Amino acid sequence: MTIVPVSLGDRSYEVSIEAGAMAQAGMRLAGYAPRGRFVVVTDENVAAAQLPILRASLEAAGLLVEPIILPPGEPTKSWPQLEMLCDRLLGLGIERSDNVIALGGGVIGDLVGFACAILKRGCGFVQVPTTLLAQVDSSVGGKTAINTRAGKNLIGAFHQPSHVLIDPDTLDTLPARQVAAGYAEVAKYGLIDDPAFFDWCEANAAALLAGDPTARTHAIATSIAAKARIVAADERETGGVRALLNLGHTFGHALEAETGFGERLLHGEGVACGMALAFRYSARIGLCPPGDAARVSRHLAMVGLPTTLAAAGVDTTGDALVAHMLHDKKMAGGKLPFLLARGIGQTFLDKNVDLAEVARFLDDERTGTIA
Repeated sequence: MTIVPVSLGDRSYEVSIEAGAMAQAGMRLAGYAPRGRFVVVTDENVAAAQLPILRASLEAAGLLVEPIILPPGEPTKSWPQLEMLCDRLLGLGIERSDNVIALGGGVIGDLVGFACAILKRGCGFVQVPTTLLAQVDSSVGGKTAINTRAGKNLIGAFHQPSHVLIDPDTLDTLPARQVAAGYAEVAKYGLIDDPAFFDWCEANAAALLAGDPTARTHAIATSIAAKARIVAADERETGGVRALLNLGHTFGHALEAETGFGERLLHGEGVACGMALAFRYSARIGLCPPGDAARVSRHLAMVGLPTTLAAAGVDTTGDALVAHMLHDKKMAGGKLPFLLARGIGQTFLDKNVDLAEVARFLDDERTGTIA
């Protein structure tokens, strides 16, 4: 088992990574159930594939299991589902000392984390992520939220989990598209500040996506260690360091909003396209070598991720996409900070980006003016 600590004072916790960990969950997690019971929140798809294994392990350790099964997909991160989940948890008598298990991808993790943040002013939860995106990114760091008509993740709270248990074997049951979408967040850590890891990604992405256990575990552990380091330095994104984790997200969330936050464009696909756009925009304004921008797009496209507006299924004006960006939660003083790059592994936060120029760039991307 690989253990990655997330050092946050009295909110510190560990991330455990081990193939087959789901079948050992009862032994690993019993200490987080002081009353001998876990409520497990999951979705219909994960319930079919993973809940029986988790439940058998927890029950073998003498724990009572109460499942709550929600609809799958991004629309579940909503006010109605949040209200329903809180009512269900209260009906089951959840106490502040309890831990709820979030079994699933980023949608379940975000929703359950937010419900636990507000339930009785804060109860505990354990993340058991089952998608690559959740395993390398969203399960760690304490960002919880739901979506609204105005945009993605605009209602939420910082609420750290008590523990994160990652079983890379759960990826075997995922569609290839879901795994590729999660891979975008793996590549992100190389692009932020670790060019050697991006080199590794270029050499090993195919093996990782094909299910190679060594490549998979290395990618997850390296990504989590990178995120843990950044979160420890800037837990609530007030110092500018944690903002680096949003590389590709400003463009990507606008694309997701335009496509309706659903299956048309998965979150990881939006992030991939957003990272390619961020690097091309950085090259356009003279910050980034064009060769680095081309290398980013080439690698992401090679693994089947969208890197252009057309590939993302978006055909709208730059002004329309910028209008989506104006709902971004990072807006401050009428300015929208952007994650730009001086090269691979050289991402930085720019608080003075001209949104009119961004709109023109996106129009050029749409019409093919920019290769």
